[in-house]
Amino acid sequence: MSDIKNIKDEYLLKLSKDLDVNQINEIKTDLFGKNGLVSSQFKQLGKIPEDERKKFASELNDIKDELQNLIVSKIEEIEIKEINQKLEKEKVDITLPGRPFAEGKIHPVSQVIDEISSIFSEIGFSVEEGPDVENEYNNFTALNTPDNHPARDMHDTFYLDEKKELLLRTHTSPVQIRTMLNDKPPFKIIAPGRTYRSDSDQTHAPMFHQVEGLHIDKDINMGHLKGCLNYFIKEFFEVDKIKMRFRPSHFPFTEPSAEVDIGYEIKDGKIIIGEGDKWLEILGCGMVHPNVLKNVNVDPGKFQGYAFGIGIDRLAMLKYGINDLRAFFDCDYRWLNQFGFDPIDVPSSYRGLSR
Repeated sequence: MSDIKNIKDEYLLKLSKDLDVNQINEIKTDLFGKNGLVSSQFKQLGKIPEDERKKFASELNDIKDELQNLIVSKIEEIEIKEINQKLEKEKVDITLPGRPFAEGKIHPVSQVIDEISSIFSEIGFSVEEGPDVENEYNNFTALNTPDNHPARDMHDTFYLDEKKELLLRTHTSPVQIRTMLNDKPPFKIIAPGRTYRSDSDQTHAPMFHQVEGLHIDKDINMGHLKGCLNYFIKEFFEVDKIKMRFRPSHFPFTEPSAEVDIGYEIKDGKIIIGEGDKWLEILGCGMVHPNVLKNVNVDPGKFQGYAFGIGIDRLAMLKYGINDLRAFFDCDYRWLNQFGFDPIDVPSSYRGLSR
């Protein structure tokens, strides 16, 4: 924890000086950019002892929020100062019509990715990323997908060469393969990102977003999986209780496999999660297949684990009442103005993990 406290003290001192907006934005990038000092700390969560992770993640979020709030207030202070200086020097013709101002919004997908990352970071998961263009081995073979599996067909997958060796990833599971090949267990990661499949209608798009989860360690079982998902669903939908059931299913990369349903009911035309006798499928999961572990040089006799995959766009639709997936990608400012989020006034569930 000393490293992040040193970062906090160092940048609090920098921000206490007389800075211009460009200098403050440079500090913001240093801290919260893709490879920023604070962002990098979140990626190290998986390497912290399990009994210290939750406390570390909570303190890290508090420090990050403090620095972000200070940056916002400093920028506002500079802007107000500049306005006052202009008012003292310039004469304004108050009879002129006002200039239109278009305020930007955070896209619902970006908002939900941040919410998901923040929730999982508090229970010890680190965030991993991988390329959108993948090789066939990482996307299919290493994940125990048979050669004759329908997912490999041209009508389901966007291949980029005639030999079908390069493709646009169909899920973010290849990030799990890359992570396990480059490191040694235990692993506790989530992998949010863009994915691609040849499909398009009201509830499907050629490009969409998924988050994959992976936890590999000794003596991991389905009970750990259920507890993890129960915690996540309650935190994400902000409910105290959740009805959840596991239905047997099949995925090449997990055994046993399950589809997860959650209870809901309709009230005043809205879906209420956690109540009622109706069931809604929300994700797929299971115990990592021994063949997958063998493919990444992990001994299945010593290590076990679970994996899950969740559609980020689907979660956004459920939580924020969006009924057409295609609208996510229409670039319609009117839609974004309705469903987007103010960068400062975000929902209470947002803990603010920058990516």
